[in-house]
Amino acid sequence: MRAVQITEFGGPEVLTMAELPDPVAGSGQVLITVDRAGINYADTHQVENSYLAPASLPLVPGGEVVGRAEDGRRVVALLNGGGYAEKAVAATHSTFDVPEGVSDGAALALVLQGTTAWHLLRTSARMIEGETVVVHAAAGGVGSLAVQLAKQWGAGRVIATASTEEKRAKALELGADVAVDGAPEGLKERLIEANGGKRVDIVLEMVGGPTFDASLAALGRFGRVITYGAASREAATPVVPAALMRGSKSVVGFWLADCFGVPGMIGEPLAELFALAEKGQLTAIVGGDYPMTEVAKAHNDIRSRRTVGKLVLDPRG
Repeated sequence: MRAVQITEFGGPEVLTMAELPDPVAGSGQVLITVDRAGINYADTHQVENSYLAPASLPLVPGGEVVGRAEDGRRVVALLNGGGYAEKAVAATHSTFDVPEGVSDGAALALVLQGTTAWHLLRTSARMIEGETVVVHAAAGGVGSLAVQLAKQWGAGRVIATASTEEKRAKALELGADVAVDGAPEGLKERLIEANGGKRVDIVLEMVGGPTFDASLAALGRFGRVITYGAASREAATPVVPAALMRGSKSVVGFWLADCFGVPGMIGEPLAELFALAEKGQLTAIVGGDYPMTEVAKAHNDIRSRRTVGKLVLDPRG
């Protein structure tokens, strides 16, 4: 089969095409003929070996695929790597049937970014109706879905941040009440101003560095920053416990991998998300569909923040 493989760590330039043996499904596994694979910002960290889970070489990246199981079912699956290929093997418990009304791109977005957004708001932030929710990178894969879910679940105000006017307009189109520039300088003040002069309740934060610092500084009493990424590759200022005590603030980490294998933590939110998508109440944006031969371009695009929504890879291209 054709696949994308890396034999050394580095940037997008180390992603190369390779002919590899077809994978074989073992006990408790499903062999999938891949129609589309998901591309994630986390993949760029994995390729350079800066991700939370250390990688080993040689490596076929890719954490989720949509396609056909051997019994003909249309499925989407979360993988422990190997998705950038014409065939992939997934655990049965991480494989889910896709409703006919949900596109390939939407299925990939919802199984990873959608369940992440669901858990950020429900599990980690424990959002209460009426609270103000800040969504950074609000035109991205997780952000675009988090904006919509926060509104549907009764957020008092959703404040989106994004790097360009076009992306901010997209966030407003998805339901954000206000959208501001996400640049770190002056961010605390912009967030408070966007909330009518009041500090905010919840921040979904995946940039890290000075953006994390500004987000924490913008919190009101009992406010929560949910950190789930470090796209800037910059270190934040260490958090001083006493600073959290003043205002009873919280910093909560989230990594979707901690939900894998826990009964119901992926399947139940995903079923809810699929139902919303089928009813037209949740829009999963597919911002790029790349042939496999252009995988390096896809990684360059996502690293440079030129993209919106979910990116997918076509193994037949």
